[in-house]
Amino acid sequence: MKRWAKGLIAGFSGYFAAVALLAGGVWWYGFGAALVQLESRARSDLALAADQLTSELQRYRELAVLLADHPAVSGLLAGDVGPTAASSLLLEVADKTGALDIAVVDSSGRDMARAQSVVAGSHIGKADFERAMDGALGVEHLYSEAFRRRAFNFAAPVFSPDGPVVGAVIVMADVEEVEAALRGDRPAVFFTDNRGIVFVSNRSELVFSARTGVSGGQLAPFVSYRESRQHGHTLWQVDGGRYLPSEALHLQQALPVIGLNGEVLLDVAPARQLAFLQSAATVALCLAFGALLFLVTERRRSLAKVNVALEERVARRTEELERANLDLRHEVAERTDAEARLKKAQADLVQAGKLSALGQMSAGISHELNQPLMAIRSFAENAETFLERGKPEMAAQNLSRISELARRMGRIIKNLRAFAKQESEPLSDVDLVAVVDAAIEMGASKIGHAGVNLDWAAPSGAVMVRGGEVRLQQVVLNLISNAVDAMEETEDRRIEITLERKGPRVFLAVRDTGPGIAEPERIFDPFYTTKEIGSAEGMGLGLSISYGLVQSFGGQIRGRNHPENGAIFTVELAAVEGAQAA
Repeated sequence: MKRWAKGLIAGFSGYFAAVALLAGGVWWYGFGAALVQLESRARSDLALAADQLTSELQRYRELAVLLADHPAVSGLLAGDVGPTAASSLLLEVADKTGALDIAVVDSSGRDMARAQSVVAGSHIGKADFERAMDGALGVEHLYSEAFRRRAFNFAAPVFSPDGPVVGAVIVMADVEEVEAALRGDRPAVFFTDNRGIVFVSNRSELVFSARTGVSGGQLAPFVSYRESRQHGHTLWQVDGGRYLPSEALHLQQALPVIGLNGEVLLDVAPARQLAFLQSAATVALCLAFGALLFLVTERRRSLAKVNVALEERVARRTEELERANLDLRHEVAERTDAEARLKKAQADLVQAGKLSALGQMSAGISHELNQPLMAIRSFAENAETFLERGKPEMAAQNLSRISELARRMGRIIKNLRAFAKQESEPLSDVDLVAVVDAAIEMGASKIGHAGVNLDWAAPSGAVMVRGGEVRLQQVVLNLISNAVDAMEETEDRRIEITLERKGPRVFLAVRDTGPGIAEPERIFDPFYTTKEIGSAEGMGLGLSISYGLVQSFGGQIRGRNHPENGAIFTVELAAVEGAQAA
């Protein structure tokens, strides 16, 4: 027992160590994947902030270019416009555009006119003015002592009619107004110049701070940070107060248009939290799997003990089961023989049902055959008499009638034989009108003896359907025979047969005026009949056989009670395309 406990402790220790290593790997991989997503987000935020800054400054840049072509500016430099009028114009433009100040400077660097009444020194040596004197647009960022604000200067050259540069228009933009577009709930973004001094930022505590050790003037020490590389990304450990993340992803983007470098600090705490959650989920899954594995192992040990006892019981019962198996084999053989005898009895019963139906029709069929035979005898004697009298034309007419009666008898016998043997013919195009006529002819005797009025208005043309001619006759004859039997105790005995086509389907309906169907849901069950048990009228197989025949044609047969009285059976079959509709 102690040995087993030591092994269990060693197994648990090894498993926990493996889970810890796996959790650490998942955390490291998850943190790296999260940093990739953070880098994409940081680049988007930095690009958006840079676009906002450049777009805000762009309008001041365009203002300088437009004013450089203004007639008042060129007139001032040429001496045609006075400084007072020009200053009024510049003040009006500054008020409307939000510019901090606008100045017109001649080629010597002296102010000719200004929007604000401030004293500014010579512009000689300043980057923006010197570039404008070279004929290009000059840009410079600076801290204005006169306005005590940060500013962006855009200097546009003013060309004389002859071509040389005669002066410049300098538009001063207020950086605090520009920064308004950057403020809000976003990562810490700041823009530094080539000396590393922060000139624009959405965090006011970073403005005029420098990372490169530059000192003096308005400069302040930069926040304390420690740089490291993880998963190929630059991370800063920052000690900069509540508005800067303690650990952040650092990215840079150069902005040569305005002479600054954009930088962003994006908090990596969400990435670490995501990696921790992934690692915790891995640990939970592993521990759950380990617990399940332990329970399964313990259960197997318990089952192994139980299995030993069961094997002993099985060994004792095997001999008993072998004896019982031998008895079961004998019983199975007996039941197999009984099932075979039952199937044969069922087949014989179905055949007996057919023969019973033939027995019911025998009297009518005998009458149908006896009449043509008597007529044939009469026509034959008449033909003999006409021949003796030398009237061959009359004899030929009698012989033609004898031939027609013989064909009629052959058709009746063929239908009778097909019904008795249940012939199986391939599907073909069948005229349903002819099928109904043949079925009525076979059942005419029964219909007449029962005193039933038959209402059958045959269509003028053929109605072609897919089926078997003889088998369809069996179905129609069975429906007519059942209708006649159902109206034995009814005074108004009438059968109505209708045939109509609806699109690709043909519907044949047989309606009687009997008492209706007591159990419509069982009418197609084998051996189900409403007639008295043991009667000679049938065994309840007719409708079941008809159902199977119609199904074999790809059609349907349905039976229901008519809303007025009696029952109605509907046979639905597939119409032959291009054939005449009813």
